[in-house]
Amino acid sequence: MIAYVLLAGAIVCEIVATLSLKVSEGFSKLPPSLLVVIGYVCSFTLLGLALNRGLPVSVGYAIWAAAGTTIVAILGVVFFRESLSGVAIAGLALIVVGVGLLNLGSTGHGTSSNPASDDEVSTQSR
Repeated sequence: MIAYVLLAGAIVCEIVATLSLKVSEGFSKLPPSLLVVIGYVCSFTLLGLALNRGLPVSVGYAIWAAAGTTIVAILGVVFFRESLSGVAIAGLALIVVGVGLLNLGSTGHGTSSNPASDDEVSTQSR
């Protein structure tokens, strides 16, 4: 469960960093530029910690990327008056569905991130 809390934090940091990237105007404004760097460092750190807590990389990275992409696209419409075509909306829906299917098909939940320790546990139980 803690892995998903860390993943949620990573997603929030990634969203803040990406939105700040737009506001920084090509890194010409210092405060949003600092948010970009800090946000991405925090995001990757939290994502790494989530993976270290047993979240499979296929699921963790897919959720992180898909949630970030979808939420940033929606917030781009809200805050920056960007537009999304029907095709773009369908693409976002497919991303969300694809991640859901990946999550359903993942067999690695709850396993250690260290395969060697998994082998030790299975060897000891024999």
